[in-house]
Amino acid sequence: MVHLTSVPSDATARQGSLADGLEKVRFDDPAEDEGVASIYGSRFAAQELPQHEMPDHEMPKEVAYRLIRDDLTLDGNPMLNLASFVTTYMEEEVEKLMAEALPKNFIDYEEYPQTAEIQNRCVSMIARMFNAPTHSEDESAMGTSTVGSSEAIMLGVLSLKRRWQNKRKAEGKDYSRPNIVMNAAVQVCWEKAARYFEVEERYSFCTEDRYVIDPEEAVNLVDENTIGICAIVGTTYTGEYEDVKTINDLLVKKNIDCPIHVDAASGGFVAPFVVPDLPWDFRLEKVVSINVSGHKYGLVYPGVGWVVWRSPEFLPKELVFNINYLGADQASFTLNFSKGASQVIGQYYQMIRLGKRGYRSIMINLTRISDYLSTNLKQLGFIIMSKGGGQGLPLVAFRLDPAKGHHYDEFAVVHQLRERGWVVPAYTMAPHSESLKLMRVVVREDFSRSRCDNLVKDIKLALQTLNEMDKKTVENHQEHVKRNTAATKHKNSHPHYSKEKHSLQGKHGKTHAVC
Repeated sequence: MVHLTSVPSDATARQGSLADGLEKVRFDDPAEDEGVASIYGSRFAAQELPQHEMPDHEMPKEVAYRLIRDDLTLDGNPMLNLASFVTTYMEEEVEKLMAEALPKNFIDYEEYPQTAEIQNRCVSMIARMFNAPTHSEDESAMGTSTVGSSEAIMLGVLSLKRRWQNKRKAEGKDYSRPNIVMNAAVQVCWEKAARYFEVEERYSFCTEDRYVIDPEEAVNLVDENTIGICAIVGTTYTGEYEDVKTINDLLVKKNIDCPIHVDAASGGFVAPFVVPDLPWDFRLEKVVSINVSGHKYGLVYPGVGWVVWRSPEFLPKELVFNINYLGADQASFTLNFSKGASQVIGQYYQMIRLGKRGYRSIMINLTRISDYLSTNLKQLGFIIMSKGGGQGLPLVAFRLDPAKGHHYDEFAVVHQLRERGWVVPAYTMAPHSESLKLMRVVVREDFSRSRCDNLVKDIKLALQTLNEMDKKTVENHQEHVKRNTAATKHKNSHPHYSKEKHSLQGKHGKTHAVC
């Protein structure tokens, strides 16, 4: 997700972030550097790093590298960021391959035909992993790489809407009021897709004991204007797999012509290896398209997703552009055009390097570690909200037991963990269950049993620290954290866009789980 940044006014840019009065202090202009042995002895180390306007003159490459690298040390450690599903570890060999591909523009098929062929191989492997029909050329699946699941979902919604419009036009019926049915716990890109492409959102809301879509309720929301139902294989809050099969069976039983798009952004590379007999993919006749993030459990660094359609019937021809670009004819269905080739190459490496057995070994290990963490947290008195034993993603969603009458909440716990370097998120649940607060730990490939033990020790220490504080001290500490965290210090959003009322967050105060 890319942030919309406000460009500061000249007055704000001049003011900077220094303490009052400090900007009045003046130093002599540093002299030109002659034979300075250290970067920190150069004039650049005594100057403010440019922030709002490009500098007039160049600087040596070693200085630029070091100053930016020093600036980035204020970021957290990706391996201790347990909020995100995004891959933080790849082998040196694939990192080298990806670095070598950095200059390649993926869209230039004529110049880089083998890179295009590698994408085709990935699409074929992923489609077969999702049990796509491959028995005939006319009905065979097709797909494409994207920059992530957000673009893949946009393409999925576009194809659902256009296919529905074409059907309504052929029947001589109104096609101006499309709607889509989904769980209110969807990732924000679904809200964006509906808003950008003018599709009404119809929500099946969570309850305080159900965090996934209700199949019966979802099907009952369908009418003649419904372009499709979104089902999630691995929700961002609790990692559960929604019951795609029951939705499919209800649609078949009631003879309702409504397709299903499966958002398998997080679960698409987990479920096939941990629960291979779970029917959620193209084995179900109503499932027409599936998206998956390669940069999550596909084990590739950020920047790659995939979307696959069951057959050409579900990807209207008028959405596909045949373009002669840089000397080659191309069929294109994307929201982006130029992009790097590195992530696609990284995906191919992972799939042939690990194979099915390698992916299965990793995903089963992650499932075991998440179950181990869940057991430890339960012993510490937490209520576990996620499913174990491979029934969901390898993550643990948990909350404090209200019966214990704690004088602190989940946000206080994660603030304590942050002081120890861990990034563990706390949220309020989706609309209609927002009274529930929860914490979530995503178990990724580099989260070993040893690291898990260290986390459990620090959670135990955090609880001990909070128990030793009185209520007022806890409240003061939380207020201090709110005022001084990076999120409150870096005010880059334009005030014109604050306090919107059209999203689930604006209407219900929903907090979005990090993906």
